[in-house]
Amino acid sequence: MNVKRVSPLEAAALLEDEGYVYLDVRSIPEFDEGHAVGAYNIPLMHATPTGMRPNGDFMSVVASAFPKDSKLVVGCRSGNRSLRAAQALLAEGFEHVVDQRAGHEGARDAFGQLAEPGWHAVGLEVAREAEPERTYEALLARRDG
Repeated sequence: MNVKRVSPLEAAALLEDEGYVYLDVRSIPEFDEGHAVGAYNIPLMHATPTGMRPNGDFMSVVASAFPKDSKLVVGCRSGNRSLRAAQALLAEGFEHVVDQRAGHEGARDAFGQLAEPGWHAVGLEVAREAEPERTYEALLARRDG
């Protein structure tokens, strides 16, 4: 399934001008370190002491938080998890899903060099505090509520 991929600046324009919302699929600790202002956090993977593990509740939490016709920009740390999440969302019938290339920190090449700067590196606004109803805990509770 082909996913439209946009730069951080293009993603910001979609949020500002076209009514998209930012869905950050990084782990909770990554999200808490800084994220796009107004972002929702639904991790595709959870950070554990032994590494990252898939979030089996990802799709059900997204489905309870957003109607399938929602306009979503999906972002992560470097663009890999968000691409996988965007593909999965489109496969589940979400209609307007865009992947933000380079994520929050930026995409790296095979040598570890920055290939494309991410949201933070291009100077877009970053929040350290999440809006309470947009945290993963709140969205999970809403699904279960």
